[in-house]
Amino acid sequence: SLAYEIAPFNIKVTIVQPNVEIGVLTNPIIATPQMPQYKPENNSAPLFRDILGGLLDRLEPSSIGEGRGPQTGIDGPARLSSDQIVSIRPQLPDQSKRQLVAETVHSLTAIGGHDNPPARHIVGHEGVTSVKEKLKTVSEELEDFAEASFAVDIEQQPAGPSIPTSDVNTMDYI
Repeated sequence: SLAYEIAPFNIKVTIVQPNVEIGVLTNPIIATPQMPQYKPENNSAPLFRDILGGLLDRLEPSSIGEGRGPQTGIDGPARLSSDQIVSIRPQLPDQSKRQLVAETVHSLTAIGGHDNPPARHIVGHEGVTSVKEKLKTVSEELEDFAEASFAVDIEQQPAGPSIPTSDVNTMDYI
């Protein structure tokens, strides 16, 4: 809606969508005790806390900030499975920060000079790949169910003599 409001002033808007890791690794992570229904013995689905723990495993232990919460004696990603509320603030290595900033700046400068920039801009190879996969899935689903979608269209009746409504028995059409 912002784009429509500022369009008369010849100002363009682009939503910049960074990698998922940017949001996860640049904000505090707050983990609460796991509900019994979601424990591995009751649920075989992968849990976000396990996925996030795997991501944190790839960081050096010293880069995982202390955060807030009780000292559990457990360091790193295992703290996400604590029985108490804990907060962890990962610290990205300087090289990773520089690379993420460089990707984003390059993307913004590449689209900045266009007369008609995109409404949404995906930053990073992984983000582009995931959006392409999603578009492919949506396109395939659309093709699979196109006939069902077309079935709800109201077709135009051919022009011809009209039947006076007083002569029509509506029960003939039910």
